[in-house]
This record gives sequence, structure tokens and C-alpha cells, in this order.
Amino acid sequence: MNKDITPGMLKSYSEDFRADRSNQAARDAVMTNGLNKSCLNHEAIRQNPHTYSLSLNQGSITNQKRSGRCWLFAAMNVMRARIIKKCNLKDFELSQNYMLFWDKLEKSNYFLENILDTLDEPVGSRLLNFLLAAPIGDGGQWDMMANLVSKYGVVPKYAMPESAVSSSTHEMCNVMTELLRGDAAILRRMASDGAGRDALEAEKEKMLGEIYRILVICLGEPPKTVDFEVRDKDDNFIRDCGLTPKEFFAKYVDMDLHDYISLINAPTSDKPFYHRYTVKMLGNVKEGAPVCYINLPIDELKKAAIAQMQDGEPVWFGCDCGPDSERDNGLYVKGTYDYENTLQIRLGMTKAERLDYCQSQMTHAMVFQGVNLDAEGKPNRWRVENSWGDEPGQKGYYVMSDGWFDEYMYQVVVNKKYLTPDQLAVIDSEVIELNPWDPMGSLA
Repeated sequence: MNKDITPGMLKSYSEDFRADRSNQAARDAVMTNGLNKSCLNHEAIRQNPHTYSLSLNQGSITNQKRSGRCWLFAAMNVMRARIIKKCNLKDFELSQNYMLFWDKLEKSNYFLENILDTLDEPVGSRLLNFLLAAPIGDGGQWDMMANLVSKYGVVPKYAMPESAVSSSTHEMCNVMTELLRGDAAILRRMASDGAGRDALEAEKEKMLGEIYRILVICLGEPPKTVDFEVRDKDDNFIRDCGLTPKEFFAKYVDMDLHDYISLINAPTSDKPFYHRYTVKMLGNVKEGAPVCYINLPIDELKKAAIAQMQDGEPVWFGCDCGPDSERDNGLYVKGTYDYENTLQIRLGMTKAERLDYCQSQMTHAMVFQGVNLDAEGKPNRWRVENSWGDEPGQKGYYVMSDGWFDEYMYQVVVNKKYLTPDQLAVIDSEVIELNPWDPMGSLA
């Protein structure tokens, strides 16, 4: 048996390719138009129209631009729906830049505290390398957002508008990443020279002062109070001045974040259903609540999401937005691209295998704003509010087939009142800790 690629093998491969005329037709189409366009299945477009039996109203589509803040945009879109309804507004937007500021500051502290908690780890260890890989990335989780809002509240977008940096974060993140990795080296060097925890914490506090300064220069300084001034659909003017961000959240969003539970679908052998999970060293606010999930069969995520939307409330969710996605028509549809026939290959990994073998994980957060139920009351497509502006899809909205939901949906967040008694019982069960590098620790 050959271990190497031999000239004979190459000759055989070339002859096999040329013997099938369809290979040459596929080559010409793909080289001219690209792989995805050549493999686009137009039946996926025809069979998944942007029409729904249940469709919620919402403000204008938002745009995270060149940043990884989808989880914050999705959360703010869920919250603004409550303000729009409460105040009878045509449109409204909360400040994602405000949330970004506090997230970056808290993540910096979280990272440095993790460094101080792992001083015994040798350079090159898997855990230390994991911590150093992405100390200040844009991504996040629902529970991380909840911790930020509980501590800092929210503000209208006009109170802390976007900056050039908030709309394109990579330059700031690159500088902060280098700074924080250098800070980690300083803290570990101080510890090896005999510095105690008090001295290390004092040095860390100085380091956070530098981070704060960078954030103010790049994003602006967060307001301490806000004036809520808007005009409603009936042209009535609403004014409420001098509110702290936490007061504004309590009065106008009026949402008990502790009532919202993350349901996940991870059908892998190491995560039995009807158990509660957390991921070690996953978070942003050090003193905040840990990120927790309840792992359930996929149909139970659907039922909970539909129940919440039937009560008029949108649903935050996390998925792997890459596979079978098409931007122009706004598709998340299983079979959007017919790679198998075009390339004459077989792609048949299960959802569990994709998780276990690093082929898929949660990469993006969006909001469900509707669903189409068939004559038997079963979902066949879902209305998705994205945060990529109004050019993709149908003015920024995507359609998700129910088959795609089964394969690439990993998380929905719903009020616990939509859970069954058996599901509610899991909330109080013992939490199982997953390794920091577990796929369920991925950030949207």
C-alpha cells in the first residue's frame, strides 16, 4: 500500500476526471462563477418564501457593520421591541456602542483575573494557550449580556452613538489584545519574582486604567444619565430626563433578565439531554452569574420559541450561520447548495459529529420575529431578523427552513414561563462544568 502520492496515482486521477464529461462542465461553471453560485439550488428559493402565519412588528433593521457584536445587537433588538410597544413608537434603537464599551472593560478584567488564577500553569499549556488565544474578542453570550445590563443598564442609541471604531473593531481589538497579552506576561513575571496577590491586583488595577483610556478614546465615554426624548406614532412628545442607565432599563425595557433561560441543542454523547451545563472560564463580568444552558431535544427549543412569539415577544437565538446560507435572497435553508452533485462527493456528517469533529459550532446570534405554521400547526420556516443592514435578504430579513433549524440551531433564549414542568426542574439541578474549549463555549 502506497503511503505517498505517486505519479501513477496522479495519472489515474487525471484520466478518471477526463473520462466523465460532467466533471469538465462543472469545472468550467465553477471556475467562471465560483463554487456557491454554481451550486445554488433554486428550489430552495422557490420553496421558502418570505411569508409567515405569525409575523411580529419591529423597528428598522440594524447594522453591526464590521464588528462581531451580533449577540449585543440581537439582545438590544429584543429589548427595543418592548420600548416600541410600551411607548407606541414607530422605531427605536438602543446603544450597542454603550454595551460594547462595558463588555470590553469587563472582558479585560475577566481575562486578567483568569491569568492570576492560573499562575501555576506552565507556558505552552493548553489552558494558558486557550486564555491567550482571544482575550478581548467581540463575541458573547446571552448570559454575558444579562450581566452587563444588570450592572450598567442600557441607554438610547442617541445617548452614545456609533463611532468609527465601534463599527469596525478589529484595529482596537488588535491593540488591546497585544496589550493584554503583555500584561499577562508582566503579572506572571511578577508572581515568579515573589509578588503577592495584593501587589498583583494593584498592578492589574493600573492595567485596567489603560484599557479604560483606550476605550474612551475609541468609543467615547459612557453617559452617567440620559434624557429620554421621543415622539410616538400619534405625534405625542415623551420626555423623561435625568435617568441613570439602570433606571432607564427598569422603567422602559422592564424585563426581568433572570426569567430568561438559555436552551441548547447539543446531541453529543457527552451531554445528555435534560441536564444543566456551564463552561469553565466563560464570561465577562467577573462577579456576574455564570453562563448556563439546559440541553434539550431540538423540538423542545422550537415549541418554546413559538410559544414566546405567539405572546408577541421576539426570541434571541444562536446558530452556525455559515452552512447553506445565501445572502442575496436571505436564505438559511438546508440544501441551498448542491455540492454533492456538482462535485460528486458525499457530505453526511450528523449534527453530533459536526460538533465533535470541529465542523460546526455557534457563530452568530439573531432574532426570531416570526414563524410559518402548516395546517397541522408544525413549523416549516422561520422569520429571522439579522443585524447586517437592509441590503441582504428581504430588507435585512432572512428565511430559515425548519430542516436548517434542526441541523444548525444551537441555542434559543426564552422566558421560563414557556418551559414545561420537567424543563423547569432542570433549572435547579446540579450544573455540569464543561472544558473551556468545549464547542458549547463558542461565542456568537
